[in-house]
Amino acid sequence: MTKRIIIGMSGSTGPIYGIRLLQALQQTEEVETHLIISSWAEKTIRIETDWTSEEVKQLADVVHPPENQAARISSGSFKTDAMVIVPCSMKTLSAVAHGFADNLIARAADVVMKERRSLILVPRETPLHEIHLENMLKLSRMGVQIVPPMPAFYNEPETIMDMVDHTVARLLDQLDIPNSLTKRWLEK
Repeated sequence: MTKRIIIGMSGSTGPIYGIRLLQALQQTEEVETHLIISSWAEKTIRIETDWTSEEVKQLADVVHPPENQAARISSGSFKTDAMVIVPCSMKTLSAVAHGFADNLIARAADVVMKERRSLILVPRETPLHEIHLENMLKLSRMGVQIVPPMPAFYNEPETIMDMVDHTVARLLDQLDIPNSLTKRWLEK
């Protein structure tokens, strides 16, 4: 049975996390990805990576324009299994926390929440102030998984991509998708 997963990329730093997640999901059998890239995410992709937004879009099965509120993923009648917003800007996190569905990323997240499906946010901001923390707590209490990209060192990363892969492995774990992107914790 195919898993449908929505990937939203909003305009904070760290689009490499979304790109790497799409690459991993592309290698996973029976996963259909629906991608939304905000206009600011497109700019950040250009600034921070060697990728173009067109190359990133080619990693997805279906691409939806961020302004298309009539996309099938904006309806609860279109069955999906999960949504990951990676990276998730504080603006997008706030919109999701307060039901301000002014674009397709926020609308799709709103639908995922109302249908009680899995929603995972990968917030990219530091330091955090009280409003950020309150919005994350509010969402967490509603069942949203908050998965900031925190580097781990027990897996002895040698490159930045090793650290990126650790976060992507954790996201795949949350999606219940087996992977071997990173070393697992072993008792010493």
